[in-house]
Amino acid sequence: MKRKHYEEDLRELQAELVALQEWVKATEQRVIVVFEGRDAAGKGGCIRALTERVSPRVFRVVALPKPSDRERSQIYLQRYINHFPAAGEIVVFDRSWYNRAGVERVMGFCTEKQSQRFLTDCSNFEKSMIVESGVIFLKYWLEVSAEKQERRFRDRIDDPVKQWKLSPTDLPSRELWYEYSRARDEMFEATDTEHAPWHIVNADDKRRARLNLIRHFLAQVPYESEARPTIELPRRDKTNAYDDHASIAGRRWVKDNYA
Repeated sequence: MKRKHYEEDLRELQAELVALQEWVKATEQRVIVVFEGRDAAGKGGCIRALTERVSPRVFRVVALPKPSDRERSQIYLQRYINHFPAAGEIVVFDRSWYNRAGVERVMGFCTEKQSQRFLTDCSNFEKSMIVESGVIFLKYWLEVSAEKQERRFRDRIDDPVKQWKLSPTDLPSRELWYEYSRARDEMFEATDTEHAPWHIVNADDKRRARLNLIRHFLAQVPYESEARPTIELPRRDKTNAYDDHASIAGRRWVKDNYA
């Protein structure tokens, strides 16, 4: 997809996201959006496109690090619940409690018994604690082909400004492709429910994936656009005017290297 068309379509969708944001604040709605998917599927780019033109006080992105010793001793879902939205908030989870069904299971960070218990309990948790509490709940899985994933990994390895994207679990996910596929399939089987379905996004083309996901997200939230009030820029009050440029001329200015 050509950049010009992508940017034009994205701007229109982001304008709608602003309208949705105002509706969420006005109605004190609560929204949770979960992003999961293959490594290198483009979750970060989708989240950035979704949130870059809205208020971070309304759209809160949660990307939790490895659990601390204290968090590992808690009930598994506890540290995620702490980040659930209050009235007028949309919380976007960049990976979520579904770590237990994916990376933790495949990489041996939890036991098989713990993973199976999660799959057994997760659906009831989402129904009783999220959906029946009146929260709008959306789950997205970004799927990428093996060929595209390999190309993106090689790009990250070769590009010094992208190497930070390679986590210790990324490269093993390449080797363990089919183990991750089986974990994905079992996760869908257990948690793709009517009350909290999974929405799968074809992420081989990053631009199309972002547009398709945002358009779908907008269609799932019953927001209404409200007329915005006319805003007039006030004049400066010059009653106490003085040369406020000269007053800071001798201060420590950052050198302009690009004049």
